[in-house]
Amino acid sequence: MQAYLFLGLLFIIGVLAKNQSLIISIAILLVIKLIFQQDKILTLIQSKGINWGVTVITIAVLAPIATGQIGFKDLYESLKSPIAWVAIISGIAVALLAKNGVVLLAKEPHITTALVLGTILAVTLFKGVAVGPLIGAGIAWYAMKLFGILNP
Repeated sequence: MQAYLFLGLLFIIGVLAKNQSLIISIAILLVIKLIFQQDKILTLIQSKGINWGVTVITIAVLAPIATGQIGFKDLYESLKSPIAWVAIISGIAVALLAKNGVVLLAKEPHITTALVLGTILAVTLFKGVAVGPLIGAGIAWYAMKLFGILNP
């Protein structure tokens, strides 16, 4: 019963924060839990979901290449701009943060709730954008390493 109450509370917070991703995610989890009444599917989602999500995001990022909207000429032209180099370095940094976020979430899955809460607070109080827990977990991983809170 606690799982339903917790998800329900997060659902209400998602509605109040107008966080569509959180609302849809919780709705899907509740439907799976109610209809299938087993945790095998949820365990599979827990173990493989982040990798599936990264794959879907990668497909979305690569879609403009597949449609022909971005080609080699665009890549070459962008490399002439200092803004492009900042974007490349930022892309590398974000990917490294997310990588360590996956490591942290695998080792300490209980912090997911705190990351979601932080995201919800940022969206509701500061008009932030919810980009998911991986980057937050990656930042948390580096902060924990910096302060010696996380063991190797």
